Amino acid sequence: MNTSLASSARMVWASLRMLLLLTVVTGIAYPLLVTGIGQALFHDKANGSMVEVDGKEVGSKLIGQSWNIKGTDKPDPKWFQGRPSHSGYDPLATGSSQLGASDPTLVENVRAAKKQVAEFNGVPESEVPKDAVTGSASAIDPHISPEYADVQVERVAENNGLTVAQVQKLVDEHTDGRTLGFMGERHVNVLELNIALKELAAKS
Repeated sequence: MNTSLASSARMVWASLRMLLLLTVVTGIAYPLLVTGIGQALFHDKANGSMVEVDGKEVGSKLIGQSWNIKGTDKPDPKWFQGRPSHSGYDPLATGSSQLGASDPTLVENVRAAKKQVAEFNGVPESEVPKDAVTGSASAIDPHISPEYADVQVERVAENNGLTVAQVQKLVDEHTDGRTLGFMGERHVNVLELNIALKELAAKS
């Protein structure tokens, strides 16, 4: 009996020690190590890639946002517009609309969006690129294609008192190539582009 109790006690004590060890390693040491590496090597990304203008945070390079006329749901013609967002660019509600490519609702939404984008930018519907009328899988994609940016150049230039050449140059300067030269597609960060646009307009 005493032998059995002693054996059980040893097993319980060993289990408790293992629990304590794993708690320290996986609950304290590992998170601190990963956090430290992230802060040391990827400080900007680890902290949300926030963008500051005049000492004030205006958004994140990783999360898209709306560029509407203040207090309305209408896009502001002064700014480059991002991809449509099913979640209203809410980072806590990411995800697509879950509508299939052949879903009548999606087809109708895309058709209506294409007409709206074409009218807003004064271009034929045939020139409206896909990313102008379809949301990303995350619904918070901060990038647009160079083609979508090009479609908006003339409208943005006119509403900011700039020349088309000036605005096109901004787009070209803010167009990033594929990652490592072959991954993904060329893209433009809308937030960074609009910040540069604001600075250029202020100088004119």
